[in-house]
Amino acid sequence: MTNRLYQQKQMVINILHPGKATVPKTEIWEIQAKMYKTTPDVIFVFGLEVHFGGRTTGFGTIYDSLDYAKKHEPKHVLARHGLYEKKKTSTKQGKEYKSRMKEVMGTAKANVGELEDWTTEGVKIIY
Repeated sequence: MTNRLYQQKQMVINILHPGKATVPKTEIWEIQAKMYKTTPDVIFVFGLEVHFGGRTTGFGTIYDSLDYAKKHEPKHVLARHGLYEKKKTSTKQGKEYKSRMKEVMGTAKANVGELEDWTTEGVKIIY
């Protein structure tokens, strides 16, 4: 099925693999890429369920371009493909940020992460 709103093709995937273990997603990407004449980086497969007797069913999407995939797919799915890296922060930084957020109310929370300028005395920085 073609979904023009998301610039993608959606499909249910049925795989027969008798006498073989579960088929890796990378292999599924390559097979789908040959079938639909595209590259494996725009193919996203998820929800695979293995049934008894060597049968697997799942769901797949093929985007028109990599830009549309980056726009519509969740970040954790893009991370599996190696298209997104989460910013690493230390635990201490996260806890300090959380405690600063507790001290303010309302729309002031948007400015908590930013450093403010020096005060009139020139000795105190407000975070």
